[in-house]
Amino acid sequence: MDRLDVDVQACSPRIKITLTRVGVKNVKKLVKIARTGGKRPIILISNFHMFVNLPNDIKGANMSRNLEAMYEVLNEAVNSEVYDVEDLCSEVAKRLLERHKYATTAEVGMKSVYMLTRKTPVMKISCQEPATIFAEAKAYRSSRSTNLHSQDEESGVCIKKVMGVEIAGMTTCPCAQELMRENAVEELAKRGMSRRDSDAFLNSIPLATHNQRGRGTISIEVENDVKIPVGKMIEIIEKSMSTKTYEILKRPDEAKVVETAHQKPMFVEDCVREMAKRVVESFDYLPDDSIITLTQVNEESIHQHDAIAERVATIGDLRRELNGLNENAGVA
Repeated sequence: MDRLDVDVQACSPRIKITLTRVGVKNVKKLVKIARTGGKRPIILISNFHMFVNLPNDIKGANMSRNLEAMYEVLNEAVNSEVYDVEDLCSEVAKRLLERHKYATTAEVGMKSVYMLTRKTPVMKISCQEPATIFAEAKAYRSSRSTNLHSQDEESGVCIKKVMGVEIAGMTTCPCAQELMRENAVEELAKRGMSRRDSDAFLNSIPLATHNQRGRGTISIEVENDVKIPVGKMIEIIEKSMSTKTYEILKRPDEAKVVETAHQKPMFVEDCVREMAKRVVESFDYLPDDSIITLTQVNEESIHQHDAIAERVATIGDLRRELNGLNENAGVA
């Protein structure tokens, strides 16, 4: 037999241990995402990972099959309309199971920088802001699931998808601002201003506090055919911080951004709670078992550490919790 005909990967390993994930990562590919309304497609330079599980009687996975499956799907995408990166990952994951007959699970993920175009608040200067979008799909052979509604009927494969976004913004500290307010009230009192007048004056101007560059992240895990709009997730994150960031700011813009941020001070915890509320309000069509992960990381300006807050829950749990709070508030 020719040595080239020997499939070493298919041989039995010396140590028979099942491996959870075997594959490749840091695979960079160009992805073109179509948009409705005749708009130009979005071009993404994406970083992929692709894994399958490996049973204990097979020495190694044939890595080239992973790349073949990806090229196959991406080439098809060039000639057809692809609107969702998570669907792209799902299709590659299904192809991996087709090519790796021994595998029962396949996982495909991607991460890309997505450039947003926006205008500054006063001068209306066009600029760009980067957001990180990520998607992941996990494919299971149908024997892993008894939920027929979550299976692809043609391939007999169950798909779970994760879609996520991370974007930067700005937050300002409520605690330090309140300290500065009390100092200002005392100073104004010394100068003969009443508390009523000083409160009215201080309510009309932004008070000093320290600020942070924050990074908010939302990821949502759903079943096969549920769609999650990236733009809505970005909007939720940005509205859950004190203000947006801008690459270009002229003086009137800079003054407006600082004023806006100081009029809406937020702790890192506030950002996550605001995201949770907006996710529940915006995605009322999601099934109760959809898993929501909300994370906020703030780079402190007066400390060398970062502040972080996170919530991981099903959207059903978040709905029940928010409804409970609303009911309690109504009784009061």
